[in-house]
Amino acid sequence: MASDTATATPNRAKPPKPASAAKSGARAAWRTARRAAVLLAQAARAAVFASRLAARGARRIWAFLSPPLRRLTWIDEASRRAAEFWTRLFAVTGIAALLRFYRRISPLTRSILAVNIFALAILGGGFLYLGQFQDGLIAANIDALETQGQIFGAALGEGAVSDQPQIGLTLTPDIAREMIRRLVEPTLDTRARVYNLQGELLADTNVLRGGPGGVVRVSELPPPDRGLFERVADRVYGAVVWLLPARKHYPLYVEPAVQTASAYPEVARALSGDIASVVQSDRAYGGLVITVAVPVQRYRQVLGAVQLSVGSADIDKAVRSVRFQILKVFGFALIVTVLLSVYLASTIARPIRRLAAAAERVRRRHGRDIVIPDLTQRGDEIGELSGALREMTAALWQRMEAIERFAADVAHEIKNPITSLRSAIETAIRIDDRAKEKRLLALVMEDIDRLNRLVTDISNASRLDAELFRDEFATVQLGRLLAALVEVYETAARSGAPELILTVSDTRGAPGNELSVPGIEDRLVQVFRNLIENAASFSPPGGSIRISARREGGFAVIEVEDDGPGIPPGKLEAIFDRFYSERPAGEKFGTHSGLGLSISKQIVETHRGTLKAENRTDAQGRVIGARFIVRLPAR
Repeated sequence: MASDTATATPNRAKPPKPASAAKSGARAAWRTARRAAVLLAQAARAAVFASRLAARGARRIWAFLSPPLRRLTWIDEASRRAAEFWTRLFAVTGIAALLRFYRRISPLTRSILAVNIFALAILGGGFLYLGQFQDGLIAANIDALETQGQIFGAALGEGAVSDQPQIGLTLTPDIAREMIRRLVEPTLDTRARVYNLQGELLADTNVLRGGPGGVVRVSELPPPDRGLFERVADRVYGAVVWLLPARKHYPLYVEPAVQTASAYPEVARALSGDIASVVQSDRAYGGLVITVAVPVQRYRQVLGAVQLSVGSADIDKAVRSVRFQILKVFGFALIVTVLLSVYLASTIARPIRRLAAAAERVRRRHGRDIVIPDLTQRGDEIGELSGALREMTAALWQRMEAIERFAADVAHEIKNPITSLRSAIETAIRIDDRAKEKRLLALVMEDIDRLNRLVTDISNASRLDAELFRDEFATVQLGRLLAALVEVYETAARSGAPELILTVSDTRGAPGNELSVPGIEDRLVQVFRNLIENAASFSPPGGSIRISARREGGFAVIEVEDDGPGIPPGKLEAIFDRFYSERPAGEKFGTHSGLGLSISKQIVETHRGTLKAENRTDAQGRVIGARFIVRLPAR
C-alpha cells in the first residue's frame, strides 16, 4: 500500500511550465540590441574625441603658419587680383549669356520690354533725383552750424577775452585755442577756426600745437581701398547719378596757404557783425564744404569771428541711403516688370508664331489636314486674327475645290462637242453623198459655234472672281438700272416676245427711284440681264415677265417672275450649278452653256446678298411659272 502511494505521488504533482520559444527569442534580441547600443555609444565618443583632436591640431597648425603667411603681403595681393579676374570673367560671361538670351527672344518681346523698362526707368530716375531733398539737408546743416557758431562765439566772448591796457578787449589766443578745441570735441567732423579783429588766425582745430614750435596738422585721410564689389557698386551708383539732371553748381573751395580772414568773404562779413554762410565744392575729396562764420562779441563789440566748416559726408550718406532704398524698390519693380512683360509678350508673340507656323505649313504642304489654331475664345485681336485666318483658309480650300470642280466640268463640257466634231468629220470622210456631207458640215459648224460660245462663257466665268475683287463698290440706283434694262429689252424684242412689267417702290410703297444698293453696276446689270433672258426663254409667246423691286428692312428685294413651265421638282438648287442646263422643249441643243445662273448667284453672293428660285402656283397648287428672288443690302 505504501509503495502504491509513493509511486502515485509524482503523477499528482503540478508539472513545471516549459519556457516558450518567443520569450527566448525576445531575450536574445534585447541582449543584441543592448550590445549594439553600447558599441554605437563608444563609436560616437571616439568620433567626438577624434574631431576635437583634429580641430585642435588644425588650430595649432594655423597658429604656427599664420604669422609668416601674413607677412607675405603678395599672397593677399595675388588672391585679390585673382578674385577680381574671376569676378570680371563671370561678369563678361553673364553679359554674353544675357546677349544670347536677348537675341533668342522675339522682336515683339524686345519691343515690349524696351517700352516698359524705359517708362519704369524714367519714373525711377524722377524718384532718384533728390535735389530738393539734398537742398533741404544743406539748409538744415547751415542752420545747425549757425546755432553751433553762435554758442561757440558766446562762449569765446565770455571766456577767451582779456582786457589789455591801451588796447582794450581782445581775444587771448591760447585760451581761444583751448576752448575751441574743447567745444568741437563732441563733433569730430566739424572744423573750427577763430580769427581776431585784425583777421589773423588764432586757432584751428586741424592744427595741434605741442611743445615749443611743435605743430601737428590734422587732415582727412582718403577712404580705404575697398573690395571689388564695393567699387563696382560705387561705379554703378556714380553712373546712375551722372545720368540724373545736374545739381547746383557751387563755387570751388580753395584753402589758401596763409589762413587770414581776407581769404574768406564769409569771415570778413562776420567781422563786420553779420552771420554769413557759404556752400562750396571740394574737388579733393568730392562732395561739398558747408561753412558758417559767426562774430565773437562782448557787450555787442565784435572781437573776432568763429568759422565752422563741415563736409557733406552725412548729407551724401543720407542721399545715398535714400537712393539705395529707391533702387531696391526699382530693382524689385524692374524684375516684376520684366516678368510681366515677358508674360504679356508670350501671350501675344507665341500665338502669333503658332498662327504664322500654321500658315507656313498651309503654304508649303497640300491637303486639308492642316488646321489653323482656333484662338477665337481669347476674345481679343489675336482671336479675331485667328478667326480671320481660319475663315480665309476655309475660303481658300473652298475656292480650290471649286476650281477643281470647274476644271472637271469644263473638261466634260468641252469633250462633248469635240466628240461630236470627231464623229462628224470621220463620217464625212467615209461618205460620198454631197447632201449628207453638207448636213455633216452644218453639224460641224454648229459644234464649232457651241465650242466658241462655251469657251467665251468659261473665260468670262474664270475672270469673274478677279474682276469682282478688283472693282470698287459704288451706289447703284436700282430703279434706273432696271428701267434701262427693260427699255433695251423692249427695243430689241422680236414679235411675240413676252412683255416686261416693272414695278419699283420705296419703303412706303410709293412709286419712285430712291431704292439703291452698294455694288458694281456692270455686274448687277449682268445678273438681272441673265434673269430676264432666262425668264424670256421659258415664257410662252404673248406672256409677260414681271419685275418688282422693293425695300424690306435693310434689304432691297428684286423678284423676276415668268409664266413658263416652272422648275422641275428637286432642282431648285441644282439650277445654280455650273453647266446645268434644263431648256424648254424644241430649243436647239447647245444654245446655252449653263453658266448664266451660276455666274449670277456668284455675283449676288459677292455683294453679300442671296439668290434663290421657287415655283409660282395658283389656288389649286398647279405650277404657273418660276420666280427668282434677289436680296441685296440696301443703303
